[in-house]
Amino acid sequence: MAHDFLISVVVATYNRPQALNLVLQSLLLQQDKNFEVVVADDGSRADTQALVQDFQKLFPVPLKHVWHEDTGFRLSLIRNKATQKSEGRYLIYLDGDCIVQPDFVARHRTLSQSNCMVTGSRILLQEKWTIELCESGAWDAREFLKTAWRQRIQGQINKIAPLWIKLPDGQMRLYKRFVWRRIKGCNMAAWRDDVLRIGGFDEGLEGWGHEDADFVFRLHQAGVKRKSGAWATEVLHLWHPAASKESAAKNAEIVRARILKTPKIESGGFKYEMQHGLTRHETPRVVS
Repeated sequence: MAHDFLISVVVATYNRPQALNLVLQSLLLQQDKNFEVVVADDGSRADTQALVQDFQKLFPVPLKHVWHEDTGFRLSLIRNKATQKSEGRYLIYLDGDCIVQPDFVARHRTLSQSNCMVTGSRILLQEKWTIELCESGAWDAREFLKTAWRQRIQGQINKIAPLWIKLPDGQMRLYKRFVWRRIKGCNMAAWRDDVLRIGGFDEGLEGWGHEDADFVFRLHQAGVKRKSGAWATEVLHLWHPAASKESAAKNAEIVRARILKTPKIESGGFKYEMQHGLTRHETPRVVS
């Protein structure tokens, strides 16, 4: 497969411009330049828009900002809207508090494979180091690596080996069946055609929790294989207070019911029961 396709990095954010600032800086440093960034803004204040506008003057690749009114946690909806505005054949979904390594886009490109999606992993930064980085306002990948060992000893980062050890692609990355474990919506990728085919994210899953597992399951039921992006695509997840999990149990119940019912794969394509998805918006943008 030719690997010269455009990649769209869809960055979800909500009222955390200090974190988004670091994430956008890390995307500025990518070794692979054949990508665009679409900020999926779930109703942030005006300071986020101003930040994106400042970066648009600096970015060597297209940087777009998609915003809607804040009426609560609607991550699935804003991701779908951002997907509509994207141009890439391959989509990487990233959270706005997840700093990427300089080879992040390149590693995802290497792992991309027809009829497959990739679920990446993350490295957790603790509160003290997160605050220091955000308050500094500057991201330096080399300096981060220099201090990672000391921060590991101090308990400010949960693992550091994947920062240096990168494992190649191979059959060992393929999952043989759907499993809920290790699905991280903050770092996952899929082909645009596959995302459109399943209707994107289920907008009926509002509030925090499990829209990512639902997304991966429906791709799985559509015949898309899942690959692990661990030890290749790790992101640096900045600390934040625990999100409200009021809606998590309800969302999990919806997803489990969908799994147990097992939607059918019919001759005309994948059939699923989802009332609120990508296809209810404007006609999806098809990229040839």
